[in-house]
Amino acid sequence: MIWILLVLIVLVGLFFMTAYNRLVKLRERYKNAFSQIDVQLKRRYDLIPNLVEIAKGYMKHERETLEAVIQARNQASRAEKQVAQDPGNPEAMKGLVGAEAALTGSLGKLFALSESYPDLKANQNMMQLQEELSSTESRIAFARQAFNDAVMQYNTARETVPTNIVANAFNFRRAELFELESEEERKAPEISF
Repeated sequence: MIWILLVLIVLVGLFFMTAYNRLVKLRERYKNAFSQIDVQLKRRYDLIPNLVEIAKGYMKHERETLEAVIQARNQASRAEKQVAQDPGNPEAMKGLVGAEAALTGSLGKLFALSESYPDLKANQNMMQLQEELSSTESRIAFARQAFNDAVMQYNTARETVPTNIVANAFNFRRAELFELESEEERKAPEISF
């Protein structure tokens, strides 16, 4: 009888250890996936001041739009840093999604206004920045998909029986997807110089 009890205790211990280790691996996978988004967002945030500086010379009367872009970029950068500390934090992720939506909107306004400035559209540096920003937007979309896939795997493992027992016992909280809320936010800013 004692042997049966010991074997049962060992099996339960092995189950908890295996489930715990699996959840840790999946959590680390989505954190790593966010770090790929982090790299691309930082690249995007670094490109924006250069874009604004070039546009400033041509768009002297559009100061409000240029300032809105810089302000949105700074807010998105702060939100991104907060999420980078804990990619599973739902409030931080919601803040990043909102900040990214505001940045995309202000960039869209900048690009729409730039259509009125033919010299700006022909500027070689502006065209190069446009290409880099477009490429970065594609990379962000790809990295976001990889992150969301990793979060989905983690959340699925966290919520399925019997792993959910371990997840609840060791406080593995639900991770938030990096989803844009509206159709307009899902579109990359139109860049055409």
